[in-house]
Amino acid sequence: MLSPDLVSGASLGTATEALSQTVEQILEVVVAANDVLVKKDSFKELADYLERIVPVLRAASKGNIDDSESLKNAIEILNRETKSAKQLMLDCSQRSKVYLLMNCRTIVKRLEGTSKEISRALSLLPLATLDVSSAIIEDFKRLCESMQRAEFRAAKTEEEIMEKIESGIQERNIDRSYANNLLGLIAKQVGISPEGSELKKAIEEFKSEIEDARLRKDQAEAIQMEQIIALLERADAASSPEEKLMKYYSKRNSLGSQPLEPLQSFYCPITRDVMEDPVETSSGQTFERSAIEKWFSDGNALCPLTMTALDTSVLRPNKTLRQSIEEWRDRNTMIMIASLKQKLKSEDEEEVLVTLSELQDLCEKRDQHREWVILEDYIPILIQLLNVRRNREIRKNVLVILCILAKDGDDAKERTKRVGNAIKNIVRSLGRRPEEQKLAVALLLELSKCNSVRDDIGKVQGCILLLVTMLNSDDNQAAIDAQELLANLSFCDQNVVQMAKANYFKHLLQRLSTGSKDVKMKMASSLAEMELTDHNKESLFEGGALGPLLDLVSQEDIDMKMVAVRALRNLSSLPKNGLQMIREGAERPLLDILVHPSFSYSSLREHAAAAIMQLAASTVSEDSGQTPVSFLESDDDIFMLFSLISLTGPDVQKSVIQTFHILCQSRSTTNIKAKLIQSSAMPVLVQLCEHENPSVRANALKLFCCLTEGFDEATFGEHVCQKFIEAVLRIIKSPNDEEEIVSAMGIISNLPEIPQITQLLFDAGALPLIFSFLNNGTRNGPHKNQLIENAVGGICRFTVSTNLEWQKRTAEVGTISVLVQLLETGTTLTRQRAAIALARLSESSSRLSRKLPKGKWLSCFSALPETGCPVHGGICTIASSFCLVEAGALHPLVRILGEPDPGACEAALDALLTLIESDRLQSGSKVLGDENAMQPIIKLLGSPSPRLQEKALNALERIFRLFEFKQKYGAFAQMPLVDLTQRGSRSVKSMAARVLAHLNVLHDQSSYF
Repeated sequence: MLSPDLVSGASLGTATEALSQTVEQILEVVVAANDVLVKKDSFKELADYLERIVPVLRAASKGNIDDSESLKNAIEILNRETKSAKQLMLDCSQRSKVYLLMNCRTIVKRLEGTSKEISRALSLLPLATLDVSSAIIEDFKRLCESMQRAEFRAAKTEEEIMEKIESGIQERNIDRSYANNLLGLIAKQVGISPEGSELKKAIEEFKSEIEDARLRKDQAEAIQMEQIIALLERADAASSPEEKLMKYYSKRNSLGSQPLEPLQSFYCPITRDVMEDPVETSSGQTFERSAIEKWFSDGNALCPLTMTALDTSVLRPNKTLRQSIEEWRDRNTMIMIASLKQKLKSEDEEEVLVTLSELQDLCEKRDQHREWVILEDYIPILIQLLNVRRNREIRKNVLVILCILAKDGDDAKERTKRVGNAIKNIVRSLGRRPEEQKLAVALLLELSKCNSVRDDIGKVQGCILLLVTMLNSDDNQAAIDAQELLANLSFCDQNVVQMAKANYFKHLLQRLSTGSKDVKMKMASSLAEMELTDHNKESLFEGGALGPLLDLVSQEDIDMKMVAVRALRNLSSLPKNGLQMIREGAERPLLDILVHPSFSYSSLREHAAAAIMQLAASTVSEDSGQTPVSFLESDDDIFMLFSLISLTGPDVQKSVIQTFHILCQSRSTTNIKAKLIQSSAMPVLVQLCEHENPSVRANALKLFCCLTEGFDEATFGEHVCQKFIEAVLRIIKSPNDEEEIVSAMGIISNLPEIPQITQLLFDAGALPLIFSFLNNGTRNGPHKNQLIENAVGGICRFTVSTNLEWQKRTAEVGTISVLVQLLETGTTLTRQRAAIALARLSESSSRLSRKLPKGKWLSCFSALPETGCPVHGGICTIASSFCLVEAGALHPLVRILGEPDPGACEAALDALLTLIESDRLQSGSKVLGDENAMQPIIKLLGSPSPRLQEKALNALERIFRLFEFKQKYGAFAQMPLVDLTQRGSRSVKSMAARVLAHLNVLHDQSSYF
């Protein structure tokens, strides 16, 4: 098997150098563990152990440590075992996946041995001499003990596969069904696609490993692999139909045409019949197992032939004789199958019936016989009998055999399709007597499981109508098969149209209400699995599907509940149906299923949770109209449903979280949010943000992000700790799921701007990480805009003017220029948030602007004096003083003032007004005038937003104190100001009047003040 790369005891140099090299080698092994194709959990466990010993080894390599014999031994063992582990990991990242699975026991044995050897090496280290704390030494000792006790085992499924392989080889199991099942298990375990071409490729790769084993002169492994390949080659995927046909005729043509008589040794001396399971007794004689066991149970202890005493406990399988008997039987059966074809062409109907009966017996006996019948090309002959024979019994027998053959695999199904008018002839039997009708629908159902054949069935004229009529059959199985076949045919829109014309849904609902238990199960199961159009879903509900399905949900039978809930889940995906379910109280039985303890280990809860999620989605759909429906209004229901997140598996968790996230988007958003926070949702979601299941984690992040919108610092302050911050940032760093990154970034953006939280983010390196998303122009995913919006929101928290350190770091990474660019290119929300960040930074510009150097006597050779910032008067730069003028932000900010969104307008106005604060009124106003900002500010007096009106009034009240601005813009502002004195609020009227007084339109004693 996999051979370790043993390391010779090379010279280790000094102890410290050797330890340093060992650490590097260990770290290489830790990295290599990520690339293995199998046993990832076991390799990860070893890598975790190794990673935990690195700090102590590093401390040892940096200290003064004696170059003792014990230390040299420890280092040699560590080097040997890490190199061996690395080689094993390399093998497990490059070899065939099937080969690695076959060696799963060897791999885990190697891992366990490596763990124990490394633990032994670590025990040789002189820990007492190291400059590390006693706590670290104790932890190190516990780690060594854990490694010594560690047990690495093959997974349960791997052991089951290996046992099946060993059993198949020992019993010489050559059944294709056994090989197909085994290959399917292997494919699932190692992650291979179940497609035939992929399975064949995997087998071929495994075959190539035999040559490698021979080169290594490992004859035992080569023989074992050949046995495994011989077993797997019986699977359908191992060879194409053409290869099977060639192999079959090559063997059959070598047999002749006459059966052979059995050898005398094939007969059991007791039964006088050819043996099935020959066993040898202690006397050396061979008997049929069942016959000799009965001989012993009857009290006989002597050999039936030699009459010598026997050890009744000794019965050895005579494998050689058994193989000879099987080969003789197979030879004669192959000849017999070939000879029956001519008899089926006889004009004697009795002979044809007898031959069909023999053929059916052969097909039912072994899958090997079915394969030979198919390869002998019996299917066209059988179809021909179906077409020309009027004898009802012949047609029934033919339908039975064709159905048996169709179950053999897709090759048989496709062969049936290729026979001219085959499907048409089978469909014709649907219109005959009930017995033949039942057999025909069973055959068509089996054929429909192959996509290429299914396409042809619905095209036969009259087929759909006959099948719909069969839904009312007195034979329950026939009705069930007809329904399942119709469900298979519903993939095609044209078939669905025909089904609708034949009143399919009416018949289905009738059987759903009045049929037997089995029929109801099948009808509900079809409703659960069919890909229905929205029109079909609506028609089913209008036809009364909800009542019968709710009746089935109330049944005690778990299987009945299951199909009914799955059907409701399918139908409720149409919002109109979901709303009807809510109005009729359908959520109550679904909620009861979720909380019922007896369903705790059933996938029933998963489907119920998914259906509830879809009901929630219907409440925020366009179909909900003006009158909202009442859904999850009870506090008890809300708390109960949310509590399931901590008590259920990932699928239920995901649906419950999605339900609450959807409801947080509904008209009762604030109410639902408040109730969730009251139900201690935050600590649960904080934990789920680190959940190992990606879907649960992503949805928890979305809900947490939603809940952070609009709540105060008291709600979240106690839950947002360093660990949580680090978890959120890890998600943002991960390259896997952009939607998760958007939610994580949204959490950072939405969290209240508590200094402690921002400082945690700052210390954890959040600022450059967030900025990297703004500065990455290559991102063009579906969530690009939302990601940038949230990233700018995250940047905002570092721009508050109360913390100059955060502001400076924000400017240093190049944020300001990017924010100015986003004023032009971003979404409305991005522009609003960018303007807020720029406004905050601009509040610090005045105190950061450097004073101009004092004037000196200038010679004719002196450089021209520096010109100060037109607003701040000193020397301004983007990075040092965050100046809006230097950043070129004024023009895009002024343009935003003319946009319809009040939030963006207000943020842009706030940023511009930082230029006229305090003693900068004169200079700032001039710059605003030069940028044509005055008229847009005056136009804001007519804004529907009272906040914008007040801010514009406050700005104009100051600006119009300046004579030149009063003269230039006063006339333009008069009419909007007068309008505000008429219709504004009391405070707005007073402020508007004060501005008009500046403009000499009103006197200072006006009643408006």
